[in-house]
Amino acid sequence: MELYIIRHAQSSNNALANPAERVADPFLTDLGRTQASRLALHLAREPHPEQRHGRDPEDTHVETIRGYGIRRLYCSAMRRSLETATAIGEAIGVAPEVWIDIHESGGIFLDHRDERGVVGYPGMTRSEITKLFPTVVPGDVRDDGWWEPARRQEDWPTCQGRAVRVVGRLWEWANSGAEGPVAIVSHGDFIQALLKAILGRIPAPNLTFNHFNTAITRVDLEPVDRILVRYVNRVPHLTQDLVS
Repeated sequence: MELYIIRHAQSSNNALANPAERVADPFLTDLGRTQASRLALHLAREPHPEQRHGRDPEDTHVETIRGYGIRRLYCSAMRRSLETATAIGEAIGVAPEVWIDIHESGGIFLDHRDERGVVGYPGMTRSEITKLFPTVVPGDVRDDGWWEPARRQEDWPTCQGRAVRVVGRLWEWANSGAEGPVAIVSHGDFIQALLKAILGRIPAPNLTFNHFNTAITRVDLEPVDRILVRYVNRVPHLTQDLVS
């Protein structure tokens, strides 16, 4: 199964110079919307090189193909992921589906840096997602939001355990012969945990995967637990001035 792991476009929090100005569920910046538009066009129909035959490292046969043929598209319930996935879905003709478990590490929270400390927030509700993103399938999002405010901020080990759970589901799809390719629009820290989980390297504190906004990583999951990492952190759809 071809799996495309994509980081969301630039959010307002990504662009801040002062972390104290962060918001709980940021939207895309103007740059982010441009990135998402370019990503969507690229995934839908732009030409790109692809090694299509064989898995031998010595096999250098490359074809130029158009579009990625994505058949299933998943995103988190966070606004920046929903905005990015909506742009992709409209371009490729696939309705994005919310997969709550691929949200960013920490969940929906703010450190108010005062007597309130870290406060959790519910995130977008099912009706809000349906209204603002009508092409998105809201999945398991509840009417009162998808995050439990009482949890406040998810810790890193819990995020890693969630990544393991997501990978388990991905392997179920791969081993069942489920139709692909599959794309997920997620977040920088969670993508890091996800890749470690795929490679069996959790916790691996000395291993880091960086991803630009809208960067594409491809990993092929094949029956009998065979993993083929095709590429990591590619942004062929962005000019240098659009990379963030």
